[in-house]
Amino acid sequence: MGRIRQALDGWHLRKVQDRWTKAADDAAEAESFTLRSLRAEARAMRRQIDRLIHEADHRLSLPVLGAALPRAPLGSDWVWRGDAWRGALPQPGAAATEPRTPISDDLALYHDCPLAEVLVRQSRNHDDSHRAPFGLGIEVFGFRGSFLSLAINLPDEAVQGLKARHLIRVDAIVEADRPVRAFARLNVKHGPNIAQMVSELPVTGAAGSLAEFDLAYAGLDDTRIERAWLDLIFNDAAMNQIQLRDVVVSRRPRAEL
Repeated sequence: MGRIRQALDGWHLRKVQDRWTKAADDAAEAESFTLRSLRAEARAMRRQIDRLIHEADHRLSLPVLGAALPRAPLGSDWVWRGDAWRGALPQPGAAATEPRTPISDDLALYHDCPLAEVLVRQSRNHDDSHRAPFGLGIEVFGFRGSFLSLAINLPDEAVQGLKARHLIRVDAIVEADRPVRAFARLNVKHGPNIAQMVSELPVTGAAGSLAEFDLAYAGLDDTRIERAWLDLIFNDAAMNQIQLRDVVVSRRPRAEL
């Protein structure tokens, strides 16, 4: 029955197309009464067709929801994208009135601004170049604090088998209304100590930004690694809107010699 209905729909569509093709060919010689009737009918159809085209253009221009898995850089043994960029959050937006504002299970915003004029909101990305289905925006108005950062808790898989011979890589797409300096800081807790490594994260828009951390220089006791997290730090963020279109963290082992 499904195939029969599909065949009938195809036949009907061809007949409608043939009818309007003939009407367009005959329009130059048609009588005024016939032309007015055809014009009214065509306009009514065009409204619905334009609605469909508009919705299709909008939907098809968005990164596909099912494409939430990030692409792994060559040689990676682990790759991960956080909740805020992978799927819709239960609470898509919040005013960061407190020093710590939780955004998802693995993400929180920190600042020390007494004005509390910071907003954070998740939104759908609108271009395939953004890679992730969702993005995270930080809107800053007056700012008198000394720091503004996003803390991203890396999952347990990030430290399973993690050794000093690993390199940690951060791929991000960061956009801003005006120039802002951004830094990525990797924190690894090993025993009672915390190893920290900082790398500048250029704000380059859709071209993407890259930061890498070589754990060989972190002074790690890789037999006692417990957890790891990433801080994205923004300097001079006042009166600015920062869009993190995508953030992907991956790791790869250095080649054995």
